[in-house]
Amino acid sequence: MHNNTFKSILLTVVICFCFFTTSFAQPQEVRWLQQINPNQPTSDYWKITSNSAYPFAIGVPTTLLLTGYLKKDKQLQQQGLKIIGSLVVNTAITQATKRLINRKRPYETYPNLIFTNDASEVGHSFPSGHTSTAFNLAASISIQNKKWYIVLPAYAYASSVGYSRMYLGKHYPSDVFAGAAVGIGSAYLSNWLQKKLLK
Repeated sequence: MHNNTFKSILLTVVICFCFFTTSFAQPQEVRWLQQINPNQPTSDYWKITSNSAYPFAIGVPTTLLLTGYLKKDKQLQQQGLKIIGSLVVNTAITQATKRLINRKRPYETYPNLIFTNDASEVGHSFPSGHTSTAFNLAASISIQNKKWYIVLPAYAYASSVGYSRMYLGKHYPSDVFAGAAVGIGSAYLSNWLQKKLLK
């Protein structure tokens, strides 16, 4: 009964979200994005934050693995491998969704309204890959270590990455929210799969 109720709620949320993003979301989202995206973004902080998502995603599990091998600590090794597995699942879901939705980036669709200082990122906008990666990392870390002083900074950093993607004109708000949902969801899915497959 509880499983059926959860599935029904999840399906309803997904349908509503898809309806929102494909129908009346675009005009309203452009207005929201204009409030976040300045006419000429000059803050290097948000560019650095945005660019740090993938290096952090590679660096954290690599550091755990190397430290685990050097110290012969099986737990650290396992944590590193779990995060890598979670990132693989997240990347697969994110890239598949990008190709399925095939949404252009806001600065491509609205070049006169949305400013970017780097037009090299073209193509698929939904969901935000940087955001899904950052939230996947935050969720993976939080699943393995539930201390508040680890969980809060991890999610604060992930939220900063999401905001930076809008500030820089790379993504709509729905791209970022979807990226966060995919990142967190794929972390829990990966954790569940690993428990089932690697008993």
